Amino acid sequence: MSRFLDRCLQKTDAYTPGEQPRDKQYIKLNTNESPYPPAPEVINAVNAEDLGSLRLYSDPTCKVLKEKLSALYGVKPQNVFVSNGSDDILNFAFYAFGRENGAVFPDITYGFYSVFAQLHGVEYSEIPLKDDFTVDYKDYLGINKFIAIANPNAPTGISLPVWQIEEIVKTNPDNVVLIDEAYVDFGGESCYKLTEKYDNLLVVRTFSKSRCLAGGRLGYAFGCEELIADIEKIKYSTNPYNINRLTLKLGEATVDNDGYYMEKCGEIIKTRAFTKAALENEGFTVLNSDTNFLFAKSNRISGEKLYLELKNRGILIRHFSKERIKDFNRITIGAPEEMELFIKAVKEILYGEKK
Repeated sequence: MSRFLDRCLQKTDAYTPGEQPRDKQYIKLNTNESPYPPAPEVINAVNAEDLGSLRLYSDPTCKVLKEKLSALYGVKPQNVFVSNGSDDILNFAFYAFGRENGAVFPDITYGFYSVFAQLHGVEYSEIPLKDDFTVDYKDYLGINKFIAIANPNAPTGISLPVWQIEEIVKTNPDNVVLIDEAYVDFGGESCYKLTEKYDNLLVVRTFSKSRCLAGGRLGYAFGCEELIADIEKIKYSTNPYNINRLTLKLGEATVDNDGYYMEKCGEIIKTRAFTKAALENEGFTVLNSDTNFLFAKSNRISGEKLYLELKNRGILIRHFSKERIKDFNRITIGAPEEMELFIKAVKEILYGEKK
């Protein structure tokens, strides 16, 4: 880094994204992308006229997309925020709601929470997960700080029930509770309807996982009108045109074809069950998952070695070096044929068979 960088930023530990190697063709089971393409109507949504319109700025209000999302979920447009990926919303939320009283979140969760806290000078503490890797909702009751919880959690894949989320929200009335529902469509229960009852709840969603649009960079959030206005203020103070015209078009078509995506979620859930059973059959410990990934470990091979051996065979999974989870790996659920190849490779590694 240069000598000019702000001292606080020098201490910030940047987020490490999942690797995207280009040296050969990989089966990518490391970044929780969908194995399926967008709906055909989405692929065909952009035409020559749209491309010609790139000379013009996009709609900063995202009016059409907000209206479509509000109709799909049964909320008002003023209760919806749209942004350049859900990470942008998390970034804005830590900046807007975390600096005065500090923040709390689980010790094993999405790595960006601690990054955003450091980036914005937010004092934060990490609450340990229980021994079974679940969040104990009682740890967050009346804590009087900005709270961020991924539900289902990542990388564990485990969900909290809505009633426990509500207990957290109602016992922290003077602080924002952010529930990150990036993976909720794969088996979790959304709490977005609680935003009609509580003015301190912000529910964040993404098009990257269940909507097969990770490369489009599109996210959205639900909250009371005043909370959404807070986030909008930050957006308009930084980058009001933060979603390009083509992504807006793709997002609108995605909402119009919601049935396609829910069907694909069902297929991923089936493949997840097959993969979990196959791993358990080989002696793996596999946590229950409401996501499009599994969190698993073997007592026959370290997490790091399994990750490296699979990478050598052209299969990428995600390994974390944090002490408590260093023997685990996060395995994205790919297409059925990809998961069969993954299981085959795991058996080869465990039993010493040739590639």
